[in-house]
This record gives sequence, structure tokens and C-alpha cells, in this order.
Amino acid sequence: MSALTVLYITGWCRSGSTIIGNVLNEVEGCFHTGELSFLWKNAYGNGSNTLCGCGTHLVQCPLWSKVLEQGALPGESPEAHALRVVRRQQDTVRTRHTWRVLRQDTPSTELYEHAQLLAKTYRTIADATGSHVIVDSGKFPSEAALLPHVSGISPYYLHLVRDPRAVAHSWTKTKQYVVPMSAARSTAYWFGFNVASELVTRRHPERSLFLRYEDFIASPAATIDSLLKLIQEDRAVNPVKGRTVVLGRNHTVTGNPDRFLSGSTLLRPGDDAWRKELAPRVKALVSALSWPLTGRYGYRGPPAPAQVVPGPEPVVNAGDAGRETLGTGTRQ
Repeated sequence: MSALTVLYITGWCRSGSTIIGNVLNEVEGCFHTGELSFLWKNAYGNGSNTLCGCGTHLVQCPLWSKVLEQGALPGESPEAHALRVVRRQQDTVRTRHTWRVLRQDTPSTELYEHAQLLAKTYRTIADATGSHVIVDSGKFPSEAALLPHVSGISPYYLHLVRDPRAVAHSWTKTKQYVVPMSAARSTAYWFGFNVASELVTRRHPERSLFLRYEDFIASPAATIDSLLKLIQEDRAVNPVKGRTVVLGRNHTVTGNPDRFLSGSTLLRPGDDAWRKELAPRVKALVSALSWPLTGRYGYRGPPAPAQVVPGPEPVVNAGDAGRETLGTGTRQ
């Protein structure tokens, strides 16, 4: 049985992982799971939403209903199994656990059990969808760190970032099941998730790509080319034509609520609303809390031409931040 390619997107939320994953979902043989780590929590109503990207409830979706059966103990109810998985996640693969996971040449019993569950999960997804590449936009660096211990897969990593001021502004907006968050809190998460993500990608530089969301929206087709090259897929199958991509139905677990959109979609070049709408004192607070990563990632000083750079080193140029919306499209 050949190894599955798993591209794990790590970093903090509101950085474009949903649209990037859904674009890759249009490549034949690729499947975007959405934020897979939330499957067990969301499936039985304990998370932020229970809907699959196809519009049905996760427990009723033909795909996820199969996946949710994996790893259950004999006689264990689906709800009890999901609760057991969530408790194990809380104990072993939160962001704070990233360095601990990286240090373990031999995983602890709980980590080994979670790695086994992920192996069964990825294989079930591949068998059900006919995919050989799985894009998981879970964004938990600790789970990304565990992937080398997951049997049957070949892991790759995308460290995705966005200007923390744009992220803080995005978190002020309420979108369906996504509730607002303060600028201080979102920036603290932004800093922690990105530091932990660097730990992972520096461990696997030849399998990693650092990408700023601003560079993606500046040059979407070139960005997807770089990702296809990273996972050793033919760049001729790039679904982005200019700034347009046709999105079909997806089975994302969760993510940006725009995951429910489909059809011809314009990848807009940018949105600087945060520059005008975010109060100066909030900008200053976010800049202070996110230093020195903002300098490394090119989010300080005058803007420079956007570009996509492979490898673990941060891009050191700036670009205009844009919102994570998909542009045009129809709701399923």
C-alpha cells in the first residue's frame, strides 16, 4: 500500500487556510478535510458547528459517518468515543504540547493512540474519496509535529501567516458560527501558534513551505504552483486561472463559513479595510504583542513586492492584507 501524501496547514486562524485548501480540493486526487482536528468535537454538538461543507450534519455525511467509526472500542457509543478522542486531544496535542511532541522519538501511549487514529482516519478518507493527497487545515502545530509517527503517510507542511493587525480586525467580525475575539487574545494566539509552527517546519525544512496570505492573494496561481511542487504534483493541474477558480462541493469539517460557497470564484487581490477601521491604539497593541515575529515575516516598514518563497525561512517583505472571503460564488 503506497503512502498517502498529507499536506498539513499550520499557523493561526483567519489566515486563508480554507480558501487555499478548497482550491487544492479541485485538483484531481486531492481532498481537503478542513480543520480535521475538530471533527470529533463538532460531530456531536460540542463544538462551534455540526455541519459538513456539503451542507449535511457531520454524523449524517456519508464520508464523516465512516470516519467517526474509526478507533471506537467494542460496544462504545459514538458519543463516548468522540468524547474520549477530544479528551486525548486536550491532554496531548494542544499548541502548548508542540515541543514535547517533537522531543519524543517514541511517542507516549496517548500520543501513539492518537497517531493510530489519524492513520485510520486519513486512510479511510483516501479510500472513500479515491484521493492520494489529503490537505488538512487543522492548524495545530502539535498535531503537525505528530505526523512523522502516523503510519502510512508522507507528511508535508505549510506554515501560513497573515498580518496580525488584519487578523485582529477579522476577529472583530461575527460570521455565522464564528464569534468575535479581542485583539489582545487573537494576537496572543497568533504569536503562540506561529512560534510553535516554526519549531515544526525547522525540523522538516525540505518538506515545508512558508507562505504569507498577502503573497497568496497577490499571486494565487503562482502560490498554488509552489504548493503543487512541494507535494510533488504536476503544476499543469493548477485549477487557478488568472484570479479565478471554479469551486465544487467540499466536505470540510469546519473553517471559514465561506466554505459553503461554490461556483466560479474570484480571488480578490486585497482588502485594506483594517488599515482604516482598526483603531490606532489597537494597531499599536497588536504590533507590540506580535514583535519580533512581525519583523521576521515582513509586517513592519514600507510595503515591498509580494512573492512566494519555499523553505522554512520567513518571507521578509510586506504586502497588503486581504480578507479571507472567497469573492463570488453560490451557497450550497
